[in-house]
Amino acid sequence: MSLNKHLTGTNIALVSVFAGFIAASTLWGGVEVASGVPFTLQTLTVVLAGAVLGPWRGASAVLLYLLLGTVGAPIFAGHATGGTAWPSVTAGFLIGFVPAAFVTGWIMRSLRRRGAMTFAGAFGASVVGGVVVLYPIGWTYLALRAGLTFDATLIAAAPFAVFDVIKAGVAATVAMAVHRAYPGILGVSAPASSARLEETEARDAVPSA
Repeated sequence: MSLNKHLTGTNIALVSVFAGFIAASTLWGGVEVASGVPFTLQTLTVVLAGAVLGPWRGASAVLLYLLLGTVGAPIFAGHATGGTAWPSVTAGFLIGFVPAAFVTGWIMRSLRRRGAMTFAGAFGASVVGGVVVLYPIGWTYLALRAGLTFDATLIAAAPFAVFDVIKAGVAATVAMAVHRAYPGILGVSAPASSARLEETEARDAVPSA
């Protein structure tokens, strides 16, 4: 498939907008904890990018965000730039953001194709991307750099898992609202019977005058 087919104005705009969302999520500097990993909103927006845009555009939005931060924009956690973020023990999470968005988007696209896109499915996709995919990359890198044992790493990661599951719920809620409003945003269609059901549910959800 030709690259030009993907480099449309709409795709470029969506990727840019979601890269901006991820950057904006760092305006709140987060809360630093003993492990050196701050509580931030980045995971929420990274997962949301994949859940709304699908695998390739979601991952591209993350890559654009990482590129801007690497060249000097203070848009990493704690308003850091690439010069301080990449040498840190938390750099593994930045690396993991890309596959986290991709996997979340891949699952969401698969759900849409099967006509099975529900809140439960979107929540599951967000948990898989934001926890199951991201954690082994981010926490393994931190453990290796900081010399943490496996048990110490689990203890450090546990509080974050609770909040990241909550953020997955928020991402799923927002993503489902976007998909109801713009059912074609993923670029794939649901089966005809499912599409008619979604239209009926959307129409019934609008209160009559």
